[in-house]
Amino acid sequence: MIGLKGKNALITGATSGIGQAIAIKFAQEGCNIAINYRKDSEAGAQTQEMALQKACGDINSCGVKSLLVQGDVSQESDIVEMVNTVIQEFGSLDILINNAGIQTESPSHEVTTADFDRVIAVNLRGAYLCARETIKHLLSANRRGVIINISSVHEIIPRPMYISYSISKGGMENLTKTLALEYASQGIRVNAVAPGATITPMNQAWIDDPEKKAMVESHIPMGRAGTTEEMAAAVAFLASDEAAYITGQTLFVDGGLTLYADFRETWSA
Repeated sequence: MIGLKGKNALITGATSGIGQAIAIKFAQEGCNIAINYRKDSEAGAQTQEMALQKACGDINSCGVKSLLVQGDVSQESDIVEMVNTVIQEFGSLDILINNAGIQTESPSHEVTTADFDRVIAVNLRGAYLCARETIKHLLSANRRGVIINISSVHEIIPRPMYISYSISKGGMENLTKTLALEYASQGIRVNAVAPGATITPMNQAWIDDPEKKAMVESHIPMGRAGTTEEMAAAVAFLASDEAAYITGQTLFVDGGLTLYADFRETWSA
């Protein structure tokens, strides 16, 4: 895609699932990648090796630069250090992908304050702080840049039993729009990608259960879950110069899930 080659990107939560697929896709497009991990450095190294192999074949002579960067996005000090490390190693930061995210399941009236705060701290507060530090750099360096937030269909679809997750993604919609509006004149584009049901390790419980899988897919007009590669392709497009006139938008990559499959048949006159 136009405008990704030679750029420097930081992908949070890039050790598996959608984050890992984004790192691989960006490397294939010639983008230098900083792979964030929280604790599992081995998983981060695996992402790094996969990305370079698919981008270049020979990881020892690959033109794409890669960097492993540790950081817990729920911790402000980690975020500041992580962004500074990427800038020091690469010379600049052009693209931020806010992908790190967690969820907890519980009836809303039983959610503990600690669990609620932890989800918001990672999914929403962490995304904002990563964006804040990236924007500071872009403004001080007088550079254009791109921020993409990995949201969810639950940005607009309520999700009982996952109140903190739903709130975090609903907040991410306004985070995306507010930053996009505020910094558009400085050449900083901010968008979001909202995946629907996706085949990732986080969703293994229903993926491996035929009954649960059929139930999930019954709500998707296209009749199947998405792949991480399909999500990564959408992210790469929005990060590229091919999307140069797009900002403040959420792109739903969901097989039609947000069209509400239960209403496929006429139900009122």
